[in-house]
Formats: sequence, C-alpha cells, structure tokens
Amino acid sequence: MTIKLQGDVEQGEIIGLEDLEKPLIFEEKIVVINDNNETDQDQESTGSIGMVLLCTFVAVCGSFEFGSCVGYSAPTQSAIREDLNLSIAEYSMFGSILTIGAMLGAITSGRIADFIGRKGAMRMSACFCITGWLAVFFSRGPFSLDVGRILTGYGIGVFSYVVPIFIAEIAPKNLRGGLTTLNQLMIVTGSSTAFLIGSVITWRGLALTGLVPCIFLLVGLCFVPESPRWLAKVGLQKEFRVALQKLRGKDADVTREAAEIQVYLENLQALPKAKLLNLFESKYIRSVIIGVALMVFQQFGGINGIGFYASETFASAGLSSAKIGTIAYACIQIPITMLGAILMDKSGRRPLMMISSTGTFLGSFLAGTSFFLKGQGLLLEWVPILAIAGVLIYVSAFSIGMGAVPWVIMSEIFPINIKGIAGSLVVLVNWSGAWAVSFTFNFLMDWSSSGTFLVYSGFSVLTVLYVAKFVPETKGKTLEEIQKSINS
Repeated sequence: MTIKLQGDVEQGEIIGLEDLEKPLIFEEKIVVINDNNETDQDQESTGSIGMVLLCTFVAVCGSFEFGSCVGYSAPTQSAIREDLNLSIAEYSMFGSILTIGAMLGAITSGRIADFIGRKGAMRMSACFCITGWLAVFFSRGPFSLDVGRILTGYGIGVFSYVVPIFIAEIAPKNLRGGLTTLNQLMIVTGSSTAFLIGSVITWRGLALTGLVPCIFLLVGLCFVPESPRWLAKVGLQKEFRVALQKLRGKDADVTREAAEIQVYLENLQALPKAKLLNLFESKYIRSVIIGVALMVFQQFGGINGIGFYASETFASAGLSSAKIGTIAYACIQIPITMLGAILMDKSGRRPLMMISSTGTFLGSFLAGTSFFLKGQGLLLEWVPILAIAGVLIYVSAFSIGMGAVPWVIMSEIFPINIKGIAGSLVVLVNWSGAWAVSFTFNFLMDWSSSGTFLVYSGFSVLTVLYVAKFVPETKGKTLEEIQKSINS
C-alpha cells in the first residue's frame, strides 16, 4: 500500500499543492515579483537544503516504520503459531487487524495533524507504534497480540497521511517531487528489512526492531522545525517565518515564498467546504468511480494476502527453505519500486498500470498452476520453482506500477475543492479491501490454493480491461486538462 489522502477540504489542501501547475491565479502574479527575473526554482535552489533533507530523513522514519509493521507477519507466521498455539483463524485475525487500526488512523489523521501539528501527529504515531510493539513482544496469547497489532496499525495509519504531507509542506518546489517519492521507497525498504531480519531472528526480537525507527523519529523531531504552512494556517505568524527561514537557510530571502503561502491559504479558505453528497454530483462522479475502482483492483489483486503470508505460501508449495523465498521477495521490491518511480513520468500512468497488471496476472497464474500440479501429483519437482517464480513475478509487477500509480492518479483526478473528502472515501475503500484480502487469504488457501491465485489473476485481467477502457492518461496534463478529459 502508498500515499493516502483524507480529511476535509482543508486537510487535503497541501496535497494538492504539488499537483497543480497553476492551482490558483495568484501563482502567476507572484512569479513576477522578482527584480532579477529569477524563477521560483532558481531562487529556491540558492537556499540551503540541509535542513530540508534532515526533516525528510526524520519524517521517512515513519514510512520505514509503516513498512516494518506491514512486513512483520510474513516471516513470523509459523513461529508465532507454534509458540502461542494459534489457530489459522487466530493468526489471520492478528495479521489482518493491522489494517483495521490503520483504517481508523487514516480516517482520523487529518483532524489530528491539523489540531496538534505535523510534528505532534508524528510523535503521537510513534508512541502508538512503540506501545503496540511492546504489547506484541510481551504477548502470551492472541488477545495481547491483537491489541499490539491494532495499536501499530493505528500509528501507521496516521503516518500514512502526515509523512507525505509534512514532506510536501517543507520542501521547495524544485525538490518536492523527488523528496515525496522517498515515502513509498522507505515503506518498501521497511517491509523488505522486516522480511530479511525476520528470517534470522525470533518473532519477539523482530518486534523489538520495530522500536528503532520510532526512536530515531522521536529524537529527530527535536531538531527540525514544524511545517511552516501549518503554522501559517493556525495563525502563528512569527513561528511561521522562523520555520521557513530555518528551512531555506539564514541568508535566503523568503519574502516571496511566505507571501505565496499566505495567499494560497487565503484562497483555499474561500472555497466552499465539500460534503460527502457532493461526490455524487455529475461533474465529480466519474472521478470518484475511477479512484474507488483503482483501489478495489489494487487490493483485490491479492497483494496483502501474498505479502502478509509469503513465507507460509512458500512452505505450502514445498520449498525446502521458505527463508530463501522470503529473502528473494524482500530483495526484489526495492530496486523494482525505484524503477517504477523513474518510469512513471516517462511511460505514462496507463501503460505502466496495464503492464503491471499483466505481470501480476502472470505471477498469480504461475503460482496457481504450481499448487494445481501439487494437488494432482504432477511434475512435483517443478512445483516449488513455479511457486517462487510466480510470487516474485507478482511482487515485481505490482511494485513497478499498481503499488504507487493508483495513488498518483487519485491525487490528480480530484479537483482541489473535493480532494479531501474524496480522498477519505478512497482511503476507506483501500484499507477495507486490504483487511478483506489479508483476513481471507489463509481461509482461501485452505479451500483451494490454486483457486486462490486464480481468483487474484482474474482481478488482474479485469484491471487491465478497466484501465484500458475508463482511466484517462494524466501524464503531462494540468488539472484543468485532466478534468476536461474525464468529463468529456
């Protein structure tokens, strides 16, 4: 799972900032306020970026924690079930309840980040995660396991909103795109690290490693400024200028950027607040359907089932050492995710999603075929090879496109005045789908291992068809052009 948007219009306002070529008329007016005829990018690039990079490093510790929580259940399933004598149903609840907590965290995160600030929200999230990991570490039964898991889920649900928001608000325009992509990269890195470490240490030891990024985050937040845009929004003008100056460097002239932020906020406050019923108006309904459908296809393609329980899947396929498959799974995610980020603005959104979904179809089909052969007692020496090849092809294909692109498209297809409320709906659909898939995966595997992967491959085929027919290409288009193409 990547960037999550939710909250009301005001909570979604900054996410729209990096998406807009010309978000409001004031931007064109401010560009000319420069006696030296420098562009915004020229001026901003002359400032110091050291503090911006430090702020980003601190914030993405939350993204790494997100990945650590998601990756925890895959390498620990057999050990936890054996040590605590858990049934399949009890472990499925433990694995999937993370998404329930994350859903609650994501829904409430906008209000929290607006009330106590971006740094305050990250501190609170870290405390939830620390408490959750300690509950998991000291667990002696399923109840404390579930409590710990839902607490870490709530923490990462808040992180999923506040980390990309904070980075987008503190970064200069010429660095914003590159820095915000670090959020998704660090989520994948955290997940892969949990896979790798979990293959060599105990499940209780792995729970303690989840404390590390939280500690780095809490310490780092003592040395970085609050988001200038949040400070301006809540009326702390003196603190706003101090924070902006600290981010841009003591010798940088921040007058123009400060004025731009102020005018931007004033214009946003003048927009009417959107309500849920507004999403069903004819001018918005197609955008909403596209956003919701992409999240349904992303989740019901099976990513959270395959990812949460990868180790047990390899073991079920007869792989002599499930750790080999788990390590390969972990190592392949990071470079493929980086490649996808590079291709997104080169190949376009639609081709990348169709190629990605074709790959997830192939991977699911191969994995399903391996379990079918095992059930029939045919070509048994090929069963583990096909299983590991199928899962690795699946995760590679998902990482290159369907992991991140639906979130990028969602941020582009919603007009600024409904972005917050529409993002809330899409996030709810995404986390609901994540819970449904992660909870039912083990039951489906007991029903039919080959059938489970064939169901996922069917959703991949539907994704290709839906994207080809209904999803517009948004690469290189302004928001106005995107809205025109959707509503034409």
